[in-house]
This record gives sequence, C-alpha cells and structure tokens, in this order.
Amino acid sequence: MIFRVARRAGWLTDQDVVHVQFGTVLGSDGKPFKTRSGGTVKLADLLDDALRRAQEIVTAKEPDLDKADLHEIADTASVGAVKYAELSTVRTKDYAFDVDRMVSFTGATGVYLQYMHTRIKSIQRKAAEAGNGEARFQPSLSLEPQERALSLLLDELDATLDAVAESLEPHRLAGYLYTLARAFSEFYEACPVLKADSDELRENRLALCQLTARTLEQGLGLLGITAPERM
Repeated sequence: MIFRVARRAGWLTDQDVVHVQFGTVLGSDGKPFKTRSGGTVKLADLLDDALRRAQEIVTAKEPDLDKADLHEIADTASVGAVKYAELSTVRTKDYAFDVDRMVSFTGATGVYLQYMHTRIKSIQRKAAEAGNGEARFQPSLSLEPQERALSLLLDELDATLDAVAESLEPHRLAGYLYTLARAFSEFYEACPVLKADSDELRENRLALCQLTARTLEQGLGLLGITAPERM
C-alpha cells in the first residue's frame, strides 16, 4: 500500500523498492516495546548515557587528557558503540533492547574496532618517524600462519560487501570487521612489525597493516562509524 501511494504521489517512478523486514524490539521483560504509551528509551538519552560512560573510561586511561580531546574521543567512541551494537544484530530476529550492551566498550563493539584502527595508525606513525614508512608486499616471502590468515581475510571484503548488498543485512559486515580486527591482533602479537628480522619482512608487514587499516576505515565508514586516527 505504501509503495502504491508513493507511486501515485509521484515520489516513486520506475525505481525498484524492497520492504526490509525487521524483528521486534523487546523490553527487558521480554515483551514488545509499547511505543504508544511512551515506554521506549529515547535516542538522546541513550547517546547521553553512552557519552558519560565513554568519558569515564577514557578519563581512567588518560587522566591528563584535556577537556576538548576528552570530549572528542568520548563522543566518537560513544556514537560508534551505539551504532555498532544496533547494526551487528541480525535485523530479522527479535532482540531485547539492552542499554548496557549498546554502550559496552568491551568485546565485539564498535569501540574495539576503532581502537584497533588507531593502534595500526600508531604503528604506521612510528614506522615513518624511524624512516621505515615504506609499505610494500613481497610476494617471494613465505608467510607465517597469522600473516596468511590475515591476508586471506582481507581478501574477503568484496564478497562480504556483495553479501550485504544482496541480503540487506549489515550485521554481516559488522561481524566481518570484528573478525578482521581479531585476526590483526593475533598477527601483531605473533609477527613483529617494526622489529622484523629483515627490511623485506618489515615492508611486507607494514603493507598488511596499511591494508588492514584501510579496510577497517572503509567498513566502519559504510556502517556510519568514524575510524579515528588517535584514541
């Protein structure tokens, strides 16, 4: 009915339109939110709560941070946390609206992905300061298991985006990015980058860092989440 009305009103002409189904959002009691009675959580309140929690966490880690930087980092982290929590949920399934889950800064969260992006950027800055900023793949080198796993996962971005576009399920991209961040963490722990045994190894690993950062930035951007340089 909505599509027919839109066409009659001239808002739709020959465009293809699709009804994207969503599951029911449930309250903490397991019952659907009663929107008419005003029993839902307001987005402004949710974002304010996330911002307060982000400020507390950032302050605990960086007590000497000035107020402007604190607000910028906390704002970026809090908005990212809420967006990722929502978009990482399978849209066709019912789910319980949990404020604590949405503003969480541990586990599979937007903040974790943002942090991993800033961590890679830090590696790149240190490499540039040391005169080792060149990132170049060396196809002749043998790869450690963690390097190979990360490389193969990076190659899955196109297929992931195709799947998201076809199914209209953004949680697929959210899950892919989290898996990628975990794979990079394992790679970084097992394979020294700046202190690699040779120039060729360092260049190869810097290239993996560069591609991972670019992939995280692109993926987060598609989810509407900022990929900060510092955090």
